[in-house]
Amino acid sequence: MAPWKLPLIVAAIAVPIVAGFFVGGGGVGLGLGALAVLALVVVAVSQKPRGPIVSAQARDARRHVLIVAATAVEDPGDVSRVVAAAEFNGAQEAPDVLVLIPARIGFLDRWASDVESARHTAQERLVVTVAALAKAGVAAEARVGDEDIVQATEDQLQSFPATEVVLVGGGDEDGVDAAAAELRSRLEASFHEVRLGARDKGVEAGRAGD
Repeated sequence: MAPWKLPLIVAAIAVPIVAGFFVGGGGVGLGLGALAVLALVVVAVSQKPRGPIVSAQARDARRHVLIVAATAVEDPGDVSRVVAAAEFNGAQEAPDVLVLIPARIGFLDRWASDVESARHTAQERLVVTVAALAKAGVAAEARVGDEDIVQATEDQLQSFPATEVVLVGGGDEDGVDAAAAELRSRLEASFHEVRLGARDKGVEAGRAGD
């Protein structure tokens, strides 16, 4: 679940109850609260279970690597870790590489329906990341995706035939830990994780299903 959704769920439960108590007293407040909880339960039950994330079918035998970056990758050491995780060094044939950066939308921007600034920031991070990879000898295309890391990855894999997915992040402030755990369990493609600035730990990598 995206971090911004929890306050909305709490508000959906609390606001009707408070309003009911204020307007009609305890009976009305409890009644509205019960209806709010019932509605949330119905929505939760109706949600489809999250199954495996399958990549689009590849039309060739090349490696197709999707790099999902929660933030810009610019530091030479971080770029080296990404290159090592994706095993770009020494590759006999240049892989097909796509860099995906989720557009992080702030809470106030969401209420104001202002998503353009978030997409612009994501595009700037894409330019920096793709340029840094190109300097390291890795040519890549670029895309801006959904703010939710897992959803952005799943959306992109509907058209991009990834054989490997590399998640790059600097910490859990962007939900990287939860996204990594979910992608590791749901992806059918190989999965690797790279933590930016993890100089003393090196590359943290794992395959889906491990």
